[in-house]
Amino acid sequence: MIESYEKAGKIVSQVREDALKLIKDELPIIDLVNFVEGQIIEKGGFPAFPCNVSINEVTAHYTSPPGDENTIKAGDLVKLDLGAHVNGYIADSASSVLVDGYQDLGENEYGEELAQKNLKMIDASRAALENAISTIRPGVKLEKIGQVVEKTINDHGFVPVANLTGHSMEQWILHSGLSVPNIAEKNAHKLEEGDVLAVEPFATDGVGYVTDMHQTYIFRFLRDRPMRMLHAKKVMGTIKSEYKILPFAQRWLLDSFDEKRLTSSMRVLIKSRAIYPYHVLREKSGAWVSQAEHTVIVESDGCQIITE
Repeated sequence: MIESYEKAGKIVSQVREDALKLIKDELPIIDLVNFVEGQIIEKGGFPAFPCNVSINEVTAHYTSPPGDENTIKAGDLVKLDLGAHVNGYIADSASSVLVDGYQDLGENEYGEELAQKNLKMIDASRAALENAISTIRPGVKLEKIGQVVEKTINDHGFVPVANLTGHSMEQWILHSGLSVPNIAEKNAHKLEEGDVLAVEPFATDGVGYVTDMHQTYIFRFLRDRPMRMLHAKKVMGTIKSEYKILPFAQRWLLDSFDEKRLTSSMRVLIKSRAIYPYHVLREKSGAWVSQAEHTVIVESDGCQIITE
């Protein structure tokens, strides 16, 4: 188990660093997600969820839909969130970058003051992650992590996103029950040796809450449901077989199904609650957001960061 976690973590770390180097003005988002997911497979793992590329006020759960024509722009604050699994054991990590080239934009379009604020926001989430990880050991209450994250982000002049949390993970389960808070709140659950946690602070200068957008590009199998539509039944079977209960993207199914018929069947599966749709999340006030994340395994005297 530990060997699988460590291998997944190494894959995520290598792919994350390689992918961050690719982020630039006019890069198609779909090229970035295809690179990340392809490299995870090439290095011996499988994507634990679709690569997320969430930009500016878009906070989480954006991955390219089929035919995505959106591109990254100079000055964008890009959050790259990726995960890999080996034998179902998951490593999850995220980093934020400010896309180079903002220096060449007109002052009215993107000023130096705004750029410096966004760079400080990236530092805030990164520092919160480091400080949170430094507290992790058996017996520590989850509320302690939230206190450290909130204080660190506040000390940098920002606020945490209160309704997003980190999470515990188990084999084949990305969110396995424990929530790792990003604010000071009551949570007396004590960490135990062997717990696997994704710690992921989000920082913003907005109100610190996210809301659902209309778009849903990431999904997860929930349960078998009776299907009158034969095509929908076949799609459900493929999803269950290929991805178990891990999140997946509709574009992953295009090699097996016609896009138009697939879209129709996905609607049926959502309506019947056979699959769960993850809405793209946006900061409520429209403010930009940064994110940092590592996966750790709690050990007897601290924790091991497997995605460093």
